[in-house]
Amino acid sequence: MPRGKKPATGWPVVIFNHGFIPPTTYRTTERYIAYQDAFARNGYIVVRSDYRGHDQSEGDPAGGYGSPAYTVDVLNALAAIKRFTDADVKRIGMWGHSMGGHITLRAMVVNKDIRAGVIWAGVVASYADLLNNWRRRVQPSSDDIPAPARRWRQEFVEKYGQPEQNPTFWNAISPINYVSEISGPIQIHHGTADASVPIAFSDSLAAQLKSASKPYEYLTYQGDDHNLKRNLGVALRRSVAFFDKHVKHI
Repeated sequence: MPRGKKPATGWPVVIFNHGFIPPTTYRTTERYIAYQDAFARNGYIVVRSDYRGHDQSEGDPAGGYGSPAYTVDVLNALAAIKRFTDADVKRIGMWGHSMGGHITLRAMVVNKDIRAGVIWAGVVASYADLLNNWRRRVQPSSDDIPAPARRWRQEFVEKYGQPEQNPTFWNAISPINYVSEISGPIQIHHGTADASVPIAFSDSLAAQLKSASKPYEYLTYQGDDHNLKRNLGVALRRSVAFFDKHVKHI
């Protein structure tokens, strides 16, 4: 919660979607603290949801790509904050990093209440790219990834075939193919030396947004990594400014 006098209509809100952290080690109060603080200090309620199976959340961790579960959790968080008396339900933005960027894009093409989104190093490419063009140089231990999250590629291919064999199915589940329905402007950030998520994924999203004539900003950081460590302060200030423009001051 921000400090200070609440605006007459309530505080604007940022729904905060974190990236992949092994559910067995995830803790609500760890990591991303500086990020959340940057938004709260600038007058935003920050809602960081624990996806199912994370820390004290109920359920089993299903993974962010082979199941809609985490997207459902985030949309439920959005519905919940709209019932909070200190929140301005007309001023809600969404921020996502890595897997959280994928969830943010998914949420914004199905829910019109999200006025703007900011995505850092997002897994935002098509599922064909996720299957064929995602070879992370920094791999999490397989023991850290829930079994359903490890299996989705194999199970989907066995059931639906490869993307080139069944493009209808694979295109249908790729949110990047629905950017014409996106709820608001997007700001994209990506480091050129990201070893976890290819910058080509953000290139693709920017190209699709441009093709659909949707408003976006695309910011790259030369030599920076998956977490934009070299440019963290700059990237956070840019993110806050973007939300100020498209969420706070509407």
